Amino acid sequence: GSRRCAGQHLSEVRFNRQSRTLFGERARLIAISTYPKIGALVILLALWQGVVLTGWKPDYVLPGPAAVLQTLADQVHTRAFWTAVAITMTRAATGYLLAIIIGTAVGVAVAGSLRLRSAVGSLITGLQTIPSIVWFPFAILLFQLGESAILFVVVMGAAPSIANGIITGIDLVPRQLLSAGRILGAGGAYLYRRVILPASMPQVLAGLKQGWAFAWRSLMAGELLTNGRPALGVLLQNARDQVDASSILALIITILVIGIVVDTGFGRLDRQVRSRRGLLQPAE
Repeated sequence: GSRRCAGQHLSEVRFNRQSRTLFGERARLIAISTYPKIGALVILLALWQGVVLTGWKPDYVLPGPAAVLQTLADQVHTRAFWTAVAITMTRAATGYLLAIIIGTAVGVAVAGSLRLRSAVGSLITGLQTIPSIVWFPFAILLFQLGESAILFVVVMGAAPSIANGIITGIDLVPRQLLSAGRILGAGGAYLYRRVILPASMPQVLAGLKQGWAFAWRSLMAGELLTNGRPALGVLLQNARDQVDASSILALIITILVIGIVVDTGFGRLDRQVRSRRGLLQPAE
């Protein structure tokens, strides 16, 4: 009995040591990735404050960081702010999901057909280069100033990037891997699901990330041009009409933070995919 208790105690000690080591390693990695971002933020705030102190613009046009951050703190404690965030994020998720469906269908079809590639391959790249704001006059003609117009512009902004990412990813799949899959009996949808999609995932994720960036930019432009539900873009437009520079900058910071959070999620997913394929450098 005493030996069993001693063994259990030793196991617990080892487990606690391993837990502390793992926790310490995670804390170290978090610190390494966090310190540069904090440093960059401090430098940005210092530069901002320095420009304000020069008196280049009056305070009501260019307020300092303290005033803007206080305005942001006040907004965060209001229901209207979180309602606006919820409306904007719902639109972003809906438009981005539609862009993924359309972009994936187009990308797979073009990548698998030489005729389609020669016909519309360059057209997809051309659509990707069109600024999202250009689509709004046509979207308004089609759908008036409403939700459908905003979603249309978001999809047109994001889908070409997603399609190009899928096309590039499929193009970069090694032919030997495709041959091996076919030899083992994989074909059709099963070949795509088990061979092509996993092998092309790094490039697909790059296309999805770029598609999100275009979708987010398109959505902000759409909300600025439509006076519908009180989303972030509408609050931004209202602040401009009221010449409230602090609120404008506070909302810009909110939009920036949301973009950074989503980008961080894509970055973690990308590192996981590359790590599984042995593509991650030790320093990363």
